[in-house]
Amino acid sequence: MGASDVVPGVSGGTMAFILGIYKELIESIRSFDLVFLKLLFSLKLRDALDHVSWRFLMAVGIGIFMAIFSLARILSWLLQNRPILIWSFFFGLVVASLFTVSRYLEKWTPPIFAWAGLGAACTYFLVGMVPASTPDTPWFLFMSGAIAICAMILPGISGAFILVLLGKYHYVLEAVNDRDFLTLFIVAAGAGVGLISFVRFLNWLLNKYYNITIAILTGFMLGSLRKIWPWKKSLHSIADIHGNMIVTAQVNILPSQWSIEVMQALCLAVLGFLIVFFLYFLAERRKHSPIAKECERSRLKC
Repeated sequence: MGASDVVPGVSGGTMAFILGIYKELIESIRSFDLVFLKLLFSLKLRDALDHVSWRFLMAVGIGIFMAIFSLARILSWLLQNRPILIWSFFFGLVVASLFTVSRYLEKWTPPIFAWAGLGAACTYFLVGMVPASTPDTPWFLFMSGAIAICAMILPGISGAFILVLLGKYHYVLEAVNDRDFLTLFIVAAGAGVGLISFVRFLNWLLNKYYNITIAILTGFMLGSLRKIWPWKKSLHSIADIHGNMIVTAQVNILPSQWSIEVMQALCLAVLGFLIVFFLYFLAERRKHSPIAKECERSRLKC
């Protein structure tokens, strides 16, 4: 999830879906509620910790932060110097995830196809929007974190790409690389507020309108393929206040000729595709293991 969150166009929520932990992730974040705060302020720390799924969230959080801090510099270099190869790999990941996530639907019906199409159309137009140049003030960084985290938790809508649209992607990425912890704290604080607020609404949708919500999320991933397509032609670029070049208009194209780079790109796309199905296989195996079944029985008793 951390590695995918660094790349504009790929969602950490997609990875959570592929790994089979999406609903558990939503429910775990939702457990930080008023009851938790009441126990916390009453200094009943053990009861407060027992109320939330802190072990699960700590494991996921550590993994995300380790990936972000260890891969940010590498992915930044790849996006600048080998964009076709890195986009090809993630294109394969997302295409495969369309098949795995759609399996969570109970039944495909015409209305479900319509909801999926609506989700795809919304994301298709969203990823075609022009990035903006915005201020670096604390209030805007806080707001950027709050908005980006809402997208980050949704499969198909990349929180990193939302930061691109808000003109804050390079700024935050450089903060990670330069260990600018003040900037990262402000963005993280906004993300925390946005996450706790948004996840309750998303959990309500999953519980009340499960099929429709999954169909829309699948459509989100389908529409995001416009952004992830590896071969693009830039039509116009501008420089932001930091001197970074921002592409304001581009179109997807096919490779002009067969080359070693095209062959490498296709191999990486296939590799990404196979990795998703391997992860899906592991997730299904984990779900049906005796330990997982016993944990589920224990949870239902509680």
